[in-house]
Amino acid sequence: MSRKRTNGKNAKEIKERPVNLKDLAAHLGLSPATLSLVLNGAAGADAIPSETQDRIFEAARKFDYRPNFIARSLRAQRTYTLGVLVPELSDGYSAMVLGGVEEYLLQEGYFYFVASHRHRPELIERYPQFFLERRVEGLIAVDTPQRGPSPLPVVSISGHDDTPGVTNIVLNHERAAELALKHLIEFGHRRIAVIRGQDFSSDTRARWEAIRNVAIKFRVPIRAGLVARLEGDSPSPETGYVAAKKLLAAGERFTALFAFNDISAIGAIRALREAGLQTPADVSVIGFDDIHAAAFHNPALTTIRQPLHQMGRLAAEHLLRRIANGPQAPFPELVTVEPELVIRQSTAQSS
Repeated sequence: MSRKRTNGKNAKEIKERPVNLKDLAAHLGLSPATLSLVLNGAAGADAIPSETQDRIFEAARKFDYRPNFIARSLRAQRTYTLGVLVPELSDGYSAMVLGGVEEYLLQEGYFYFVASHRHRPELIERYPQFFLERRVEGLIAVDTPQRGPSPLPVVSISGHDDTPGVTNIVLNHERAAELALKHLIEFGHRRIAVIRGQDFSSDTRARWEAIRNVAIKFRVPIRAGLVARLEGDSPSPETGYVAAKKLLAAGERFTALFAFNDISAIGAIRALREAGLQTPADVSVIGFDDIHAAAFHNPALTTIRQPLHQMGRLAAEHLLRRIANGPQAPFPELVTVEPELVIRQSTAQSS
């Protein structure tokens, strides 16, 4: 014999005023705790049958249920909000990292504010205080220096500052340099040019030191005349275009170019083409990051993939864990992720 569901409140009664969690629970014949687990996507929701979860979501849509965030925050004395600092929002790097941050925070029922500082020291110093005044519970810093202690738990992506209270999520740059240079050397390249990053980028020093050390280990040291630096804070390929122009003007021949990132690699290819050099027939070019545009450039860009989306998720995950565990709990100061070589059409055998 089938059991008939009992609805504590009928649909007409509920629709006459804004529905709350208790109303919805009574209508479904379930406990408010069960609804809270499902609607907030909490880990315990996995134990609730999928049929029951479907009923809960269907009723929430039907009655236009909206969680009372203010009441939740007041009860718990929390805001469930984080701050995220980025250099700027238009480049592929920050957007891909933010995608991972957002995915995890949405899953856990958190909100976040984003502020872009454009590498301006006064904003880098001021924005954390603005976040603190808005009662965020923690901070994620993307390619942003963290040189002083913070009253909040902080997770830094591509951060290399040894600052108390900060969890640094960094790429294995030594491995990245090995993957890129080994690939070029196996194609017969020995005269390899390098475009370094700007001084303000957190990864510039670590990446350059890794490239230089690995090149010496592979017995193809990078000549001083084959190194150029990105200048300015524009997120466009123009910085790579200008740097490649300087390399060409220096007059030293090179058959391969390792760029600081994909954006600068794209600009460099344009400069090479204007100089009558084809990629990869005359000069192979390898980028860094594997932003979305890398696969659709002509030629499609060989690059070192930095798991940016994963790094964003990891940052959010570690920050929420630190918030949940409390300020006295131990936490990792360093989390290292691994790169991957993505071979496309911008590298080839040396002619």
